[in-house]
Amino acid sequence: MVHLPGSFPHRRALPAALTTASALLLTACGGSPAPASVEDKARAAVPSAQRTAGVLRIGSDLNYPPVAFRGSDGKPAGLDPELAEALGKVLGLRIEIVDTPFDKLIPGIDDKQFDLAMSGISDTPARRNALGDNGMPTGKPGVDFVDYFIAWTSIIVQKGNPKGIRTLDDLCGRTVAVQRGTTQDEIVTRQVGACERTGKPLQVHRFDDDTAALAEVAAGKAVADFNDLPVAAYAARTTDNGNSLEVTGALSQSSPYGIAVNKSDTALRDAVAKGLDELMRDGTYDAILAKWNISAGAARVAAVNGGL
Repeated sequence: MVHLPGSFPHRRALPAALTTASALLLTACGGSPAPASVEDKARAAVPSAQRTAGVLRIGSDLNYPPVAFRGSDGKPAGLDPELAEALGKVLGLRIEIVDTPFDKLIPGIDDKQFDLAMSGISDTPARRNALGDNGMPTGKPGVDFVDYFIAWTSIIVQKGNPKGIRTLDDLCGRTVAVQRGTTQDEIVTRQVGACERTGKPLQVHRFDDDTAALAEVAAGKAVADFNDLPVAAYAARTTDNGNSLEVTGALSQSSPYGIAVNKSDTALRDAVAKGLDELMRDGTYDAILAKWNISAGAARVAAVNGGL
């Protein structure tokens, strides 16, 4: 036998009984694999395309505080970017936010410009089934959603509500501002028809971002804007130190916010749902909502296509 330098030729093979005992001891101590954690299962569910790339590209309209916006440092901030970063850690992926106008988000998912869209998008049957304003199919595939937040629609007006806006019918004969392509845009569009029947037409100013719509209200060019409650409350609290805007009217529940996924990407959809469930389980999700003072909208489970 040739002995390599540094080897120990005087060592003899261990007795068979001792070898067997050692093997049994190792098996008893750690031979059985530990059960996979929820995080392990979520990470294992990530499709090979995203795992190989190491990145999850997420479309988001960064003009919707406190849901998604740019902080003072110019970086994405708010509920959605922070939740996306936490999701990336669970899934083992780097997050890349792609700033995209709201009405281009679902088309971007259709064309696979990004993996997900996450921007306070309401999970509605119309979006899932790609229905147009007339309720007819558009020929697009539609998207799937992983739901993560319960939102409400509210009306935001000038401080003191000088026009006495309380309900949708109070808008007839007036001008409102709204962000194009949102659930609130759909609500206002339906109200246009209702106001026409009263002989008092409703004028609608549509904008690419909600900041411009809110500015119309603050300047008195529109009597109201429609917003999800978290956004409306944040705008009322922060615009002009709380001296320009206020929330008014009864609240109506909207469809939940959902992360939009291409319908062909069912594996990615399910991995995202597993990841969100882990964040809800370990307290990360609740901490993010509490930071932005929107805990009232917390969901208890990451439902798939749960919007009505």
